[in-house]
Amino acid sequence: MNTIYKNIQGNSKAGKKLLAILIDPDKFLIENTFKFIKKVNQSIATHIFVGGSTVDEGVTDVLVSELKKHTNLPIVLFPGDITQITNKADALLFLSLLSGRNPEYLIGKHVKAISKLKASPLEVIPTGYILIESGKITAVEEVTNTKPILRKDIENIVDTAKAGQFLGMKLIYLEAGSGAIKPLTSAIIENVKSELQIPLIVGGGIKSKLQIENAYNSGADMVVIGTAFENDESFFDELKK
Repeated sequence: MNTIYKNIQGNSKAGKKLLAILIDPDKFLIENTFKFIKKVNQSIATHIFVGGSTVDEGVTDVLVSELKKHTNLPIVLFPGDITQITNKADALLFLSLLSGRNPEYLIGKHVKAISKLKASPLEVIPTGYILIESGKITAVEEVTNTKPILRKDIENIVDTAKAGQFLGMKLIYLEAGSGAIKPLTSAIIENVKSELQIPLIVGGGIKSKLQIENAYNSGADMVVIGTAFENDESFFDELKK
């Protein structure tokens, strides 16, 4: 069953925009789950992503279990490592860091994950992950020991995304990185989207409803918000249904 991917794909073809709330288990207090998820359920959010660059083993499993008690939104793992895989989620973005050249994050980690995934009920979604420079060194750079693509090098960004599609990726995820100073430009998103026939996810540095709308208008099929909520939960007030 590929129900979550088919839903994303169907909404993309229909021009219906999606919003994912990214929760980093290492930055989230379990005791705040009910209050936080109540706001998520009252917002226009369509998905919950769970993951981070560095997360202690077992923490993701506990968090997903608690989230499941309070929401019917699909919970999708956005893992930085195989220790973040839990069968209690609904799906997993099987991320290949296409912008980097560290073989561990292109294929190595994926091979190590198979022992967990081959008997797992998780829907596994092959995803090309492309990190774009954002004005600061991100946790992704530090953990993966890779460099992002310069945002001025739009042709390289587009070609990397297109290569991901040709390799069989079902999604492309353009990322400015957690805590990015500025979101990706409209030019980057527009140029990448114009070359893709698969859904495009955009995240990093988005801190306002206007920036979400700009990403949508530029071609993003799904926008991911994380740090904005970590810093200010009142942001949910802008995103009520």
